[in-house]
Amino acid sequence: MSNLILTTEKQGVFTITLNRIDKKNALTNDMYKQLCQYFSYVEQTESIHCLVIQGNESCFCAGNDLNDFIQSSANDELAALEFVKVLSEFTKPLVAGVAGVAVGIGTTLLLHCDMVIAAVNSKFKLPFTQLGLCPEAGSSLLLTQKVGPNKAFELMVLGQTFNAEQALSYGITNQICQPKELIALTADVAQTIANLPVESVMTSRRLIRQANKLALSQVISDESQAFSHLVNSDECKNILAKFFK
Repeated sequence: MSNLILTTEKQGVFTITLNRIDKKNALTNDMYKQLCQYFSYVEQTESIHCLVIQGNESCFCAGNDLNDFIQSSANDELAALEFVKVLSEFTKPLVAGVAGVAVGIGTTLLLHCDMVIAAVNSKFKLPFTQLGLCPEAGSSLLLTQKVGPNKAFELMVLGQTFNAEQALSYGITNQICQPKELIALTADVAQTIANLPVESVMTSRRLIRQANKLALSQVISDESQAFSHLVNSDECKNILAKFFK
């Protein structure tokens, strides 16, 4: 495994730290594959009761590495879409610590988390249509459920940036803190969850999410097909080419 993703395992908590700071933790195909492996490991390890995903106090995740999209072809299977499937099927408590940029998948993955702690310097953005793409990770369902179709359209089609206070009001996050407090607070929340009766927590999480299970699976399938089509369209390729110029 490369050092672009760091991990620790302690007292029932497995922590994933994105560490491609020079690229604002933009996720490459290889990083997505690593994330899938880590999620699978946590899922299968009985001694782990909670998973944390975080960046540092200044950066969470700038979304997909757009260069991978430029290089993709119609026959390629994007690792990002496999990660979305793994994320949506994950059964253990998932906690995120967010600071700085949270773009694209950096925001949509939060919709699958059970607790999200956001620093006041967080900036969220879903620039799907600006890139010639469409919502992913089940966000067309999950975000719409939280904010309604009109606000969901505004956030995912107009792609306007929103801040930590707005994310809290939309129900995307649970709590706001100062950047210097983020890592410790996220760890405390995860440890609190890990210390609770395991079967009770797992059962509660399953019950909370079961009503959405079938619908979410279908939405993710529909989104993935549309996303794969759009990412290989001339319009999207041209937009991405201009981005790099």
